[in-house]
Amino acid sequence: MSVAATAEPMIAMRGVNKWYGTYQVLTDVNLAVRASEKIVLCGPSGSGKSTLIRCINALETYQKGEIVVDGFHLGDQGKTIDAVRREVGMVFQQFNLFPHMTVLENCTLAPIRSRGIPRARAEETARRLLDRVKILNQADKYPAQLSGGQQQRAAIARALCMEPKVMLFDEPTSALDPEMVKEVLDTMIGLATDGMTMICVTHEMGFARQVADRVIFMAEGRIVEEAEPETFFRTPQHERTRKFLGEILSQH
Repeated sequence: MSVAATAEPMIAMRGVNKWYGTYQVLTDVNLAVRASEKIVLCGPSGSGKSTLIRCINALETYQKGEIVVDGFHLGDQGKTIDAVRREVGMVFQQFNLFPHMTVLENCTLAPIRSRGIPRARAEETARRLLDRVKILNQADKYPAQLSGGQQQRAAIARALCMEPKVMLFDEPTSALDPEMVKEVLDTMIGLATDGMTMICVTHEMGFARQVADRVIFMAEGRIVEEAEPETFFRTPQHERTRKFLGEILSQH
């Protein structure tokens, strides 16, 4: 067993519950993610997947339970949230790039402001990461001048510029035209190969088969089933999982 497997998990969710008013969106969620592990979260719309990952970097609050990220307890507000957000990168469905800034400026803003990194060093890092996601030649353009796939890769590079220990992806390809999906997935596969700890909310089951250490199926705010990809796709245990897979795989 590897050191990572025996160590404390990078992310631990214990008995997490969340409500919007009287509507319960997460119910008794327990999840442990080890360093370098790749998790794919799937499930029908409204099952709580996006809320779950948004709780991990404190974009959403939760009312009951415990979340620990790299030793930081999220219940301890204030400085803890800032510390966790420095460790956890997030890529959204919509790219959320600042339209009035170039791609390079989008990538260097947070490292300079949040980490106090000198501009020259921040730009050097940003260019290296833009090269890694294969859009270094777009560094001086504005987001509106880029394709959707290029914008999403810029958003990934921006998140990586903070040197996070964990990357969260919230349906990163769902707003893209089909021909742009592969270039974003290829970037994510590269990150996975490099050992990044990742939690991905996605319906891209081919990506899940190729990259995930575990696939987790959620419905109505609960984790219904989790397994290694081979087991998950070949022999799902729950009827709801089988129904979901039947629907999603028939669309591809």
